[in-house]
Amino acid sequence: MKSLASLAVRRRWYVLSVWVVVIVAINVLAHTMGSAYANAFSLPGTNSTHAVALLEKIPTKAGDTDQIVLQAKSGTLDQQRTTIDAMLAKVAKLPDVASVVSPFCPTTAPCPGAGQINRQRTIAFATVNFSQQAFKLPHPAILAVETVGSTIRSSTLNVQFGGNAFGQLDSPTGSPGEIFGLIATALILLFAFGSFLAMLLPLGVALFAIGVASATTTLLSHVINIADFAPILGSLIGLGVGIDYALFIVTRTRQGLKRGLSADEAIVTAINTSGRAVLFAGSTVVIALAGMLVLRLSFLNGVAISASITVAITMLASLTLLPSLLAFQKQRVLSRRERRALAEHGPEPVVVAGPWQRWAHFVARHPRVLSVLALALIAVVAAPYFSLHLGSSDQGSNPPSSTTRQAYDLLAKGFGPGVNGPLVVVGDLHTPADVAAMQSLDASLHGRPDIASVAPLVVADHGAVGIITVVPGSSPQATATNTLINTLRTTYIPRATAASHTAIYVGGITAIFADFATVLSSKIPLFIGVIVLLGCLLLMVAFRSVLVPLVAAAMNLLAAGASFGLVVAVFQWGWGSTLLGAGTGPVESFLPIIMIAILFGLSMDYQVFLVSRMHEEWLNTGDNEEAIIRGQANTGRVITAAALIMISVFISFAFGGQRIIAEFGVGLGGAVLMDAFILRTVLVPSLMHFVGRANWWMPTWLDRVVPHVAVEATEDELAVDPSV
Repeated sequence: MKSLASLAVRRRWYVLSVWVVVIVAINVLAHTMGSAYANAFSLPGTNSTHAVALLEKIPTKAGDTDQIVLQAKSGTLDQQRTTIDAMLAKVAKLPDVASVVSPFCPTTAPCPGAGQINRQRTIAFATVNFSQQAFKLPHPAILAVETVGSTIRSSTLNVQFGGNAFGQLDSPTGSPGEIFGLIATALILLFAFGSFLAMLLPLGVALFAIGVASATTTLLSHVINIADFAPILGSLIGLGVGIDYALFIVTRTRQGLKRGLSADEAIVTAINTSGRAVLFAGSTVVIALAGMLVLRLSFLNGVAISASITVAITMLASLTLLPSLLAFQKQRVLSRRERRALAEHGPEPVVVAGPWQRWAHFVARHPRVLSVLALALIAVVAAPYFSLHLGSSDQGSNPPSSTTRQAYDLLAKGFGPGVNGPLVVVGDLHTPADVAAMQSLDASLHGRPDIASVAPLVVADHGAVGIITVVPGSSPQATATNTLINTLRTTYIPRATAASHTAIYVGGITAIFADFATVLSSKIPLFIGVIVLLGCLLLMVAFRSVLVPLVAAAMNLLAAGASFGLVVAVFQWGWGSTLLGAGTGPVESFLPIIMIAILFGLSMDYQVFLVSRMHEEWLNTGDNEEAIIRGQANTGRVITAAALIMISVFISFAFGGQRIIAEFGVGLGGAVLMDAFILRTVLVPSLMHFVGRANWWMPTWLDRVVPHVAVEATEDELAVDPSV
């Protein structure tokens, strides 16, 4: 690390030039090629996947099914049929549109659109069958349909667009609240440093790294499937960890300057100490995010890779770009008052004094009481977790001004909530007995209390596939709809196929999301086990201890529980959700896995920065109590400042109007709040005081097996200033 820092300081112009060339080149290339983000789901072997495979045999049913929703503001829709029919005819001729089903019946039977207009004939929907699934459709093709449909919108006719494809156009591409998070971050840094230039460094390095990472993610979207929310999520993570990493290094540099080191020596020492912790902490975040790859789910693979690359780039920028910029600033990273005090009074003493030292002594005197109080508070915040309902929030949770939300509300008003998520029951037909089984199933579903309507059996022209459209009595995100899907699969279908053994599956976007939630839920225990084990091994290597890794694993799980408790309270129960512009509904099924990976990494950050300083003091003094007090006193201010910055960044993203990102913002922001101000400030040091010297115990045989990798520098490596 010392060699890397020395190179960055000596060759500062070269390092800066390389980074500038990289950010310009990669952004030009990304702008030229554009993006190809896709919410690709691949759930091999699931019931809904078998249904999709059968539907792909029918060209007009193979793609995404969306709706153009029509409302007569006065009179009935029949009075404007000519205008509507002309618009639908144009839509049917657009690229990537396989077919359009009008709500109006032709003069001759049959009537494909029967049931697509309400009894009052004031609300109707035309079904648009695209040629591909939504995540494969190019945005211009979807936008063309919306543009043509909007041409007939008038004072007497309301036209809105609903469905998965149109939802992709409706998703925000940025986070408007991000600017407020950056302003709050700048104010915190300015208050912490008292220097405008010192404030700019962490913020500038993080933004610079995000610029490179965002363009890299855009280019990667052409190679692998990356979800459309990944760029915002990457910015959220990158800003949080990037500013934090730079903050720790800048703080250590300032400490070195105040203690009499030259500018170059202070920078090299900071990279050789805090830089090691940044490298270790950043690597654990990357590994935790990459751990999602073991789940073998294509939807998460792209998110894992893009987020890992973002963290890796921000870490690299902190270890190379930041020291070169510090070398340009030299003493100016100190405020004028600090420079004047250094010139007049000489270097500051090493002994830490102030509120954090007093707090560290208070924790040392009351470890049992503080541990109980901290655990009780975490338990209260985590309590809503036990009501967690995983699923997929439907378009009824979108902002009220969006076209998908307005279409959703109109359909629910005209036809009931279930029409927004119809189930497609698909049968593989080979014999007359198979057709009879499908007909029997169709008849048995009529009049069920949990089913609003059942369409007659439709057999494809080639006769190999039968389709029954079932409209649930509840909304797509309701628990009752999931129950209906399970009942269809386990009760209604087996009864109808007892004799014929016809292969019949339940598909549709609602069933796909339900299967997705089931698959992910089943993999969460494995994922938690993998990353907890990995974290324990990494900390064991770093701190030569058995107990420290176990405590860290417990803290990570507590932080995750508190985080999910907040998410459930806000987005399921609706506590304050209106302030974020988000409706209530289930928590996104993929949220726990991604959040656990991120939280594991962030918790490891704070654990490494806190315990590495304690371990450093333990190696120097051999006194457990004194090591914990000194470590907490030296890191308390910077950890809480870093946490406030991360909270500001995360919460600012929650106001961007995108429900998924809002869930991440609230969950991560709340987790960091609990982690930094309760777990690392109270619970971890309290437990370590309570345990005593056993904190640093490791069996001799294990010590010989575990490789030696030092997170903190030794006295020899700190020869320029042993006190740093």
